[in-house]
Amino acid sequence: MSGGHSTYTPKTGIERWIDARMPLPRLVYDSFVAFPVPRNLNYAYTFGGILAIMLVVQIITGVVLVMHYASDTSLAFVSVEKIMRDVNWGWLLRYMHANGASFFFIAVYLHIFRGLYYGSYKAPRELLWILGCIIYLLMMATGFMGYVLPWGQMSGWGATVITGFFTAIPLVGTWLQQLLLGGFSVDNPTLTHFFSLHYLLPFVIAGVVVLHVWALHVVGQTNPTGIEIKSKTDTLPFTPYATVKDAFGMIVFLAVFAYFIFYIPNYLGHPDNYTQFNSLKTPAHIVPEWYFLPFYAILRAITFNIGPIDSKLGGVLAMFGAIAVLFFVPWLDTSKVRSAVYRPWYKLFFWIFGINAVFLGWLGSKPAEGWYIPAMQASTLYYFAFFLVIMPLLGLFETPKQLPNSITEAVLAKNKGAHAHPAGATAAPETKG
Repeated sequence: MSGGHSTYTPKTGIERWIDARMPLPRLVYDSFVAFPVPRNLNYAYTFGGILAIMLVVQIITGVVLVMHYASDTSLAFVSVEKIMRDVNWGWLLRYMHANGASFFFIAVYLHIFRGLYYGSYKAPRELLWILGCIIYLLMMATGFMGYVLPWGQMSGWGATVITGFFTAIPLVGTWLQQLLLGGFSVDNPTLTHFFSLHYLLPFVIAGVVVLHVWALHVVGQTNPTGIEIKSKTDTLPFTPYATVKDAFGMIVFLAVFAYFIFYIPNYLGHPDNYTQFNSLKTPAHIVPEWYFLPFYAILRAITFNIGPIDSKLGGVLAMFGAIAVLFFVPWLDTSKVRSAVYRPWYKLFFWIFGINAVFLGWLGSKPAEGWYIPAMQASTLYYFAFFLVIMPLLGLFETPKQLPNSITEAVLAKNKGAHAHPAGATAAPETKG
């Protein structure tokens, strides 16, 4: 995809002068105007652009909020309230940033599920997928550290519980915990460390996003059929065809985002975080932000020892393993067919996996008691079985549907099927001559 000849033609003397010295306009034109994309892309492919917009929103609002935030345990909580009450449009900036984190994760989860459904991780796009997993991992670190900054009850106790899990790691666990905390407990050095990293990591994410987009433009965009582009008839220029579709998807997504900001800004948060952190008063039920809940459920699902591995270390290994397994998906899926559209059994197990992931998130918000524990264990088992057992075996035993010869053929067949029986019409009964 990257080897095509550039069609950019400078139209003015200034454009020619810039193009000869730093061909940035040519790069933009070749990457976002004339870049060929499959003609059958659907709205599931708009989340990449949505994620780019949300990253910009998070960085801009974060930079402005930093101008008024005090990273000191005696001032952090008060400074957040001051932003909400005294800073011009501070309430809007704070709600945009707080809800923006949630919507950032909503978009990235949908982006990941789209990749799993359409097989976007298969060769030659393994590195593209791995870069996406790195972005996700950096987002999780950034989100966790940002949640600590308001210095509310759930912020401080969340930091206490999560950093405490590192002590389960043999030999270096306690050292890692103290390195993160900056001491022996959650205190001012912890807040300073987390504030510094929370401010830095979004710019690291932006750098990896550039690599992610670069890798995408080298290997090309996938499509719902999973078939590679074979001719120019299979493609359309990125602008205006893909940009119009992306713009519509962004408008809908941002409209929902705006609804949360202006009508239910605290819906995705926790009420305990409006009380300043008190290390002597433990909340009744400590939970992380909603986007960490599936992994929190996996962590608490391991209530038994596994040989020499005790339950605490087993839970930590399972939690990190649930993320690490994503990096190996390109090699765990042994099927030669990319898209689940042509893989009936994979499609079934995929939707069960999606429901199971949501169920894990719900379980993560519940106490580790009663029937919730076996439910967590069963859901955790299916989560890992999907990647480590189902994916490899389906590639060996599943019989996929017949693939179309090209993207164009698939589009024409779909259009022909859509017009064969108009809405409300029924097929005429057969008659014997």
